[in-house]
Amino acid sequence: MAHTSFQLDRRQFIKAGFGTAAALAFGPGLLARALAAGKTTIGTSPYGPLGEFDSNGIALPAGFSSREIARGGSVVPGTLYPWHQATDGQATFATVSGGAPDGGWILVANSEVPLPLLGGVSAVEFGPGGAIERAYRVLAGTSVNCAGGPTPWGTWLSCEEHAGGRVHECDPTKLNLGVARPALGVFQHEAVCVDPIGGRLYLTEDQGDGCLYRFTPDSYPSLSSGLLEVAVVGGGGGVSWAAVPDPLGGAANPTRHQVAAATHFDGGEGTWYDDGVVYFTTKGDERVWAYHVADSTLEVLYDAPALGPEAPLSGVDNITVAPSGDIFVCEDGRDHDICMITPGFEVSRFLKLDPVKHAGPPAGTPFEDNETVGVVFSPDGSRMYFGAQRSFGLLGVPALPAGVVYEITGPFRQAAPAVHGSDGGPPTLRVQAPRRRSRKRMLAAGLPVKLELGQPSAVVATLRARGADSDRVGFEIARAEPPVALAGDAALLLRPSRRARRRLRRRRRVPAVLEVTATDARGRRASVRRKVLVGESRAKRRSIAR
Repeated sequence: MAHTSFQLDRRQFIKAGFGTAAALAFGPGLLARALAAGKTTIGTSPYGPLGEFDSNGIALPAGFSSREIARGGSVVPGTLYPWHQATDGQATFATVSGGAPDGGWILVANSEVPLPLLGGVSAVEFGPGGAIERAYRVLAGTSVNCAGGPTPWGTWLSCEEHAGGRVHECDPTKLNLGVARPALGVFQHEAVCVDPIGGRLYLTEDQGDGCLYRFTPDSYPSLSSGLLEVAVVGGGGGVSWAAVPDPLGGAANPTRHQVAAATHFDGGEGTWYDDGVVYFTTKGDERVWAYHVADSTLEVLYDAPALGPEAPLSGVDNITVAPSGDIFVCEDGRDHDICMITPGFEVSRFLKLDPVKHAGPPAGTPFEDNETVGVVFSPDGSRMYFGAQRSFGLLGVPALPAGVVYEITGPFRQAAPAVHGSDGGPPTLRVQAPRRRSRKRMLAAGLPVKLELGQPSAVVATLRARGADSDRVGFEIARAEPPVALAGDAALLLRPSRRARRRLRRRRRVPAVLEVTATDARGRRASVRRKVLVGESRAKRRSIAR
């Protein structure tokens, strides 16, 4: 994807390690040195000053407006679905109909309620113009679902924030039980992000001595098994990773205490991957961190105490990176704003909540136990969504706080238009897949496929046997058709059907063809075909026979 020049300023600067080896020094003084170099300042918002509080109790820059989307305990407007309490982490997904993106999108949101029957994940689906079309439950039977993260293959990872917490993978388009992914660890999960280039996941832990974790799937993008590691940060900011001996440790054997050399962070919160950098926040010391995947180095991007009492951002929590490259951060503490760090390293407020209207419990105490959560953008970057977790009282009872979700529209800065497909031609599609997959691996883990999409697209992938030896009749081995549009560096996992599994077990060698088709919003298609050999080659079979 092409980026504007102001995006490159921040990203190039971060990748350069703040310019010198000395600036890579690990610790709270890093941002102060960056400030002295003029790279980060407390500035004014690029959108201008905040106006008066609107009818929703939100102060916004000129040209922006707010809309209430859902309130805990109340029916979502235009639907019959009652919204959950204590809304938290969120994500959006572009919808598909008729085999192409239709311009609509889905917003999924966690519920941080500690009751499996009431918590889980809910969703709101929007039409192409932004009208609410339906609302529904996505995940049930889980508890204290805090944050999470979207995946490049179109699912939502919902994280439970308790000692026995797990990550649950959900289909955002329908009611489902989700799939628990214990291989990602059993601990007090906060958030997770996916590096689609390296094929790894990064996870935060909401504990005063929590850790930063890395998960490497055995067969990306499958999350059923893999290696869970914990970060060990050296004095110069270099990061090494140590295997967690017992990822299922839970309360009896906390993962954060299993590796003596592990680095502990003061309250891990939100995390987001963007352009080779894993951003994450720690609420206890009010920092935003940047982990550079390419050279395994960690830096402090923002340090509120180092900036002093005038720092606009405090109580850092959920985080996202907008298409413009601006970093938006929610606040769980002090004045409960949503702030932004621009690509030019200026920190400012983007919006503010009315401390009276959004007082939260107990009644009459401004912002007591309230927080802004789940900041995220619509797939096209034109709308922002966020929640206020404990504003108002459920059914008018202050002791039963209800969360609320808002939509912000206005002149958000955008990335430069995508180059591919802009001339009316088909969308760009690149495919990477194994040329050979053993029968054992195919049956156990399927066929992993990486995609590079120039535009958001509906994707269909099929793996079809061409016939082998005396049987010349082909058959479909596996098919993947994500229910939402994919974009950028995406991924798929093609798992054999039951019928195909039976046929594969009877063969040692099956030549096949992988075909991937991407269809963009204008109905333009691009297709790629690749040969894949399932089983052993004839040369290897002869070697084994000897």
